[in-house]
Amino acid sequence: MSSKQWQFWIDRGGTFTDIVAQKPDGSLVTHKLLSENPERYEDAATQGIHDLLGLETGEPIPADQIAAVKMGTTVGTNALLERKGERVVLAITEGFRDQLRIAYQNRPKLFDLNIKLPELLYSDVVEVPERLAANGNEITALDEDATRQGLQAAYDDGYRAIAIVLIHAYRHTAHEARVAEIAREIGFTQVSASHEVSPLIKMVSRGDTTVVDAYLSPILRRYVDQVAGDLGDVALQFMQSNGGLTAAERFQGKDCIVSGPAGGVVGAARAAEMAGFERIIGFDMGGTSTDVSHYAGEYERAFETQVAGVRMRAPMMQIHTVAAGGGSILFFDGQRYRVGPESAGANPGPASYRRGGPLTVTDANVMLGRVQADYFPKVFGAEGNERLDYHTVKRQFEELAKRIHDETGDTRSPEQVAEGFLAIAIDNMANAIREISVRRGYDVTRYTLCAFGGAGGQHVCRIADALGMTSVFLHPFAGVLSAYGMGLADLRAVREQSVEVRLEDDAITGIESTLAELAEAGEAEMKAQGLPHSQVRTEHRVHVRYEGTDSSIEIPFAADVDTMREAFEAAHKQRFGFVMAEKALVVATAVAEVIGETEVPDEPKYPLQSEAAKPLARRPVWAGGRWQNVPFYDRDSIKPGSEVDGPAVILESTGTTVLEPGWQATMTERLHLVLKRIEALDRDHAIGTEADPVRLELFNNLYMSIAEQMGAALENTAYSVNIKERLDFSCAIFDPDGFLCANAPHMPVHLGSMGQAVRSIIRTRKDTMKSGDVFAQNAPYNGGTHLPDITVIAPVFEDGEVIFYVASRGHHADIGGKTPGSMPPDSTHIEEEGVLIDDFLLVDGGEFQEEDLTELLGSGRYPTRNVDQNIADLRAQIAACERGIQEVRGMVEQFGLDVVQAYMRHVQDNAEEQVRRVIGKLGDGKFKYELDDGSHVQVAISVNREERSAKIDFTGTSEQQPSNFNAPSAVARAAVLYVFRCLVADDIPLNDGVLKPLEIVIPEGCMLNPEYPAAVVAGNVETSQVVTDTLFGALEVMGASQGTMNNFTFGNDQYQYYETICGGSGAGPDFDGTSAVHTHMTNTRLTDPEILEWRFPVRLESFSIRKGSGGAGEHRGGDGIVRRVKFLEPMTAAILSNHRRIAPYGMAGGEPGKVGETYVIRKDGSREDLGGQGQTDMAAGDTFVIETPGGGGYGEAEG
Repeated sequence: MSSKQWQFWIDRGGTFTDIVAQKPDGSLVTHKLLSENPERYEDAATQGIHDLLGLETGEPIPADQIAAVKMGTTVGTNALLERKGERVVLAITEGFRDQLRIAYQNRPKLFDLNIKLPELLYSDVVEVPERLAANGNEITALDEDATRQGLQAAYDDGYRAIAIVLIHAYRHTAHEARVAEIAREIGFTQVSASHEVSPLIKMVSRGDTTVVDAYLSPILRRYVDQVAGDLGDVALQFMQSNGGLTAAERFQGKDCIVSGPAGGVVGAARAAEMAGFERIIGFDMGGTSTDVSHYAGEYERAFETQVAGVRMRAPMMQIHTVAAGGGSILFFDGQRYRVGPESAGANPGPASYRRGGPLTVTDANVMLGRVQADYFPKVFGAEGNERLDYHTVKRQFEELAKRIHDETGDTRSPEQVAEGFLAIAIDNMANAIREISVRRGYDVTRYTLCAFGGAGGQHVCRIADALGMTSVFLHPFAGVLSAYGMGLADLRAVREQSVEVRLEDDAITGIESTLAELAEAGEAEMKAQGLPHSQVRTEHRVHVRYEGTDSSIEIPFAADVDTMREAFEAAHKQRFGFVMAEKALVVATAVAEVIGETEVPDEPKYPLQSEAAKPLARRPVWAGGRWQNVPFYDRDSIKPGSEVDGPAVILESTGTTVLEPGWQATMTERLHLVLKRIEALDRDHAIGTEADPVRLELFNNLYMSIAEQMGAALENTAYSVNIKERLDFSCAIFDPDGFLCANAPHMPVHLGSMGQAVRSIIRTRKDTMKSGDVFAQNAPYNGGTHLPDITVIAPVFEDGEVIFYVASRGHHADIGGKTPGSMPPDSTHIEEEGVLIDDFLLVDGGEFQEEDLTELLGSGRYPTRNVDQNIADLRAQIAACERGIQEVRGMVEQFGLDVVQAYMRHVQDNAEEQVRRVIGKLGDGKFKYELDDGSHVQVAISVNREERSAKIDFTGTSEQQPSNFNAPSAVARAAVLYVFRCLVADDIPLNDGVLKPLEIVIPEGCMLNPEYPAAVVAGNVETSQVVTDTLFGALEVMGASQGTMNNFTFGNDQYQYYETICGGSGAGPDFDGTSAVHTHMTNTRLTDPEILEWRFPVRLESFSIRKGSGGAGEHRGGDGIVRRVKFLEPMTAAILSNHRRIAPYGMAGGEPGKVGETYVIRKDGSREDLGGQGQTDMAAGDTFVIETPGGGGYGEAEG
């Protein structure tokens, strides 16, 4: 690079465009301007270059003066968020037109009755007549004429962008490559083929990624061409989501999603390394959101993630984003302070921005003097030249404080109200950092917090305190660090390929060959960009996982198996806490990363001085719970070697840093600001036990965080796919009487049902249990649901007394019984469903009772089939409980037992009050709902409006049944809790407070409260759905959902498989039902078609929405699906379902949904109907067909 030339490093964000420019003399300057200002300029990036070069708008940019322009941009991200990309047609294998719409069948929000799925990015579908097997064998040849005809029709309809996704094309590319050729011949200008975009197994996420590429690439291309046209013959490079730059002409839609934030991670990592920090947590706080990241010597990437509701299977920086920024809106809901997730955005912006906006986090800082109008750019008001409006902020906080006082009696001053909201915002952001650190096995206290972004410095000390961190790093370009990162980044080309081979000696050569091909392609790309060979290096890595699981870990490739196994086991142990030495390893993906190293500017060093920093002024700032006259410093005036003690405020052109009491700032020789806590943090115990609206929200978040951390520990350490990947588990904490305090929203059927299991243990063990004891329970008559769901319960002791209980429940892959998977469709006695565990001492004073457990699991008529797997999963559940115990003890140590237990009750009271508000608006109702077998569930709901309470009476429900459709009373309670939680249209804590206003009557001996030895396996999965719909029917809320989980199992001695299958949801008074989605009491994921066919000898012939199966009405019910599975080997297959005879009801004149059907098409073409429950032997060539019910309609249809 010529020393006489400029470089421009640009981050074009949603609100501001930041520029760091390297002048010909090597010095750096910064510039900031609005990304959108059409009255002044067409594009912010080129305008910024004009400004810095001293050119007039429209004057040509002198290309000979510029060495390079390196950019990150949110153009693609914004088009994705706002759904403003190109019109795309999807070409997909025949039979799979709805596959990307159905995806993995789970709903995004558990308690939303109006289920909203992400908007599709493609507008039309062409089904391609072709089919390849998982091994590449051609089942159906590509019909080129029919394909051309379909694509031509789409082209004639105006489509110019096409996404091509054929099953198994990630590896077997011939058909897909030919379809791409035909598309180009027709004239499509954007052709995205999945084997080129993301050559990785998983049809859904690869398909989504391909659609995103087709959707965004034309938008991106137009923007890139515009910038390139303005720049002329200048080297233009763009930041990719993977953290590497690439030439403008190679920048693709799939690689642009976190282009800007990736620059921030690179900037933080490189700058921190120069400052001598090896381990950092990146904390990038902007106006609408906060990005957090982890760096410990190498960039962490996610290879599968979800952005704006779209699954992406492309390498991206591992960045966790939370909706908590300066613009997050402050609410008071009558009991709790709430912060976000709604944002005031740029328009109207915070209240202080003079556009009539609401109170936000920024305004709380203005109110408390942490942000001062005198030291903030005067860019507000009609002319864009006025100060921040402090007086409006002050008035609104005074009004809010008065309202809070009037509604609750709370006497907080306006300043204390602002401080309370700030505490909650900081708690939210600290939780985001825990998500990417503690959850992944990192000790965050050993890291330095690297803060950047416009609002980062205002909160960084308090976030560090919340996490126990004592070191903070603020670069001089912290306010524009993403732009700085563009200049520090290398060029990178990441090439991936699914390989899916066992890690064995004879596989090494093949993996090496794949890596060599990938590296060759990447190196050719670098050569094309003009990099000399001496600046290019290649890293070979592989993604490895245990056979039969989905969680892979990236490790360096080595030429021998033992080295890779050691590396994998070390990484697995660090992440998940255990290894499975006897399990085979699978190399899932080969990765070659080709790095073109670029020249990184060395930051100059300045001599250290002893001169004390002089403040600009002293201003009143609320700190330490009172107003203090605090010094304000200009960062530029603090000399290297100078120290500043908190409380203080340090100002700079791109941000404000608030130095809290007990912290000290030091300016280093590189002009880095390093903050250290020099006084031990005083953890305030004396916060009182009376309900306080700020502490209420903090403790609500704290209890939920404990349950979620337990869930993370269980997910990470579990052995079986059911728990680890299908996420069929729940974790919760309970008060000393066994009533629910917090339940992370995992599986709805577990919600509220674990408490009965805990209370059954308390009844029998209260006088004898001791610290270190852990109990196991799956008895349906003592709080269990069905036998595969084992609950592990541990008491938390303090000074010899039980202060809490923690529990984890997981669905084990097998617990014995007549059929593999412990889900027999025809069981009539509990022992046919597996091993019954009732009040079993699993850990005795810290000693794991493995011998007794092994004996128990091997007992009975139908013992468990894989004792080792059960034991491994139970150990994981114990580990989850241990995490809960540690977190509860830490909370007690910090706040004191009296406070923690008082807020346990307050949080329950808060949930109770929210439900009472809803009950006050309900009327009496009754409903009787028949099951296919002729039994029925009946409920009468009587509301006492004065007391705002309700009686839920199931008297009249059928007696205990000889079939397995009996549902334990815990399941009925879970259904009641779920229904009333759904009726509260707000994010309330999930605990026993929800049930306090409800009297639940379930007669003994009825099918919802069965006695030993009743069979119950269908009660948990099927009757639970009927109970839910019966309650909604009595309340006249909506049409029925499909009302079944469609439990489908198949297997033989070698293979066992279980899935639940989606259907239609019911319509409501102001919404249509949703098609092809899981409803109410389940939300498990479905296995990807390519994974299913790779692992099992079956072929998914088609998977589509069952058009017209939803009930008609003013609002239509959602449609069910049709799933056709062909068997390639003899196996036994079974269905356990409902609504094959009784249709899901419509409401308020709406029509019922269609009933489901289950049948087998034999190889000879004959049809065998199985009804709702059935088991049959499948021969090779037979096809099992499941048509699931639609949801009920709502209201009479017009005409």
